[in-house]
Amino acid sequence: MLDRVQDVPPGVDAVKAIGTVSKDDYKAVIEPLVDDARRKGRRIRLLWECGPEFRSFTPAAGWEDLKVGTGAMRLFEGCAVVSDIGWIRQSIRLASFLMPCPVRVFGGQDREEALRWLVSLPEGPGASHQLLSESKVLVVEVEQPLRAQDFDALAQTADSWLETHDELAGVVVHARAFPGWENIGSLLQHVRFVRDHHRKVRRIALAADSKLAGLVPHFANHFVQAEVRQFGYGELDDAVAWASSPPDRNPAGAGLSWQPPPPRRYVQGPRIEP
Repeated sequence: MLDRVQDVPPGVDAVKAIGTVSKDDYKAVIEPLVDDARRKGRRIRLLWECGPEFRSFTPAAGWEDLKVGTGAMRLFEGCAVVSDIGWIRQSIRLASFLMPCPVRVFGGQDREEALRWLVSLPEGPGASHQLLSESKVLVVEVEQPLRAQDFDALAQTADSWLETHDELAGVVVHARAFPGWENIGSLLQHVRFVRDHHRKVRRIALAADSKLAGLVPHFANHFVQAEVRQFGYGELDDAVAWASSPPDRNPAGAGLSWQPPPPRRYVQGPRIEP
């Protein structure tokens, strides 16, 4: 069976597995939890406990777990599994790399640590964005490790624009330091976003700290139809202006034109003959 546990901080949902968990247990406990989150527009931070009282899952429960997870995983903001059972700990560690939310495994004696971790998870997105309709440029501000929901939100904004327009003039990524991805699920969602939109973006500008210069070829390799150029972190306005301007003429018809920052100009003095 599954029991809802109440002795947890606000904003955390807790479930404890006891004995044999069946399909009916999922329908009685997990599905109402998910439905409540959908109805209230909230995200789920779940503590899942499998103590010594737990025995097994029925095959039907495993199938129900898969169905619920597939349909609701985007609602989860984080999941902490507390257990000393070896096969559960190992299977969760393996599956966590494919989850769109952070997942951690804790020992049975570390329940309080698991709760502290869930409470400490960032509430906001790793990236915020704004579509400048006049310039037709999508500006993405990156501050925290990128999360799957960041790319869901980006895709929703981009797709809404593309319903009535042929393309985006440009995308500008503004980041002082690139924090990476929250997990492998976030990276996969990034890849899907690029796959679905790269042919409809004309220019990509990276306005970032100079340490991120090495990322420019990485962006260029993905957005193969776009011109890509690097700017300094403080040159956001210049990056937006460039991204919104008409594309450079390319007689050869090549799609990719990565342009590094303009080189410094040196004035050569008069040559003195010996």
